[in-house]
Amino acid sequence: MFIWLFHRISGATLIVLIGIKILTGYFLLPKDNRPDWALSLHRHPVIDILILILFTFHSIYGIRTIIIDFGYRKEKQLFWISNITAAAVSAILIYFFVQVS
Repeated sequence: MFIWLFHRISGATLIVLIGIKILTGYFLLPKDNRPDWALSLHRHPVIDILILILFTFHSIYGIRTIIIDFGYRKEKQLFWISNITAAAVSAILIYFFVQVS
């Protein structure tokens, strides 16, 4: 139940966060009159890290769902494998994100 709910919430949240990135990027296109709020929101590291974490967990849980659809029945084991994998991938991506910025 947790993964089902998290998968739905993370999908909706990703739509909002990526929409914010696209919208603020649109406001940054004109070179003469850039709004300050768009620049600060577009470069906000919390939004970028949230996108990384939510995208990683959302995609790993999606792969988990596909594996279960193919007939794998050890859902509890797959739950822990998915969480550990997503947490490790998220940590690596955040590490590289922090190193680059």
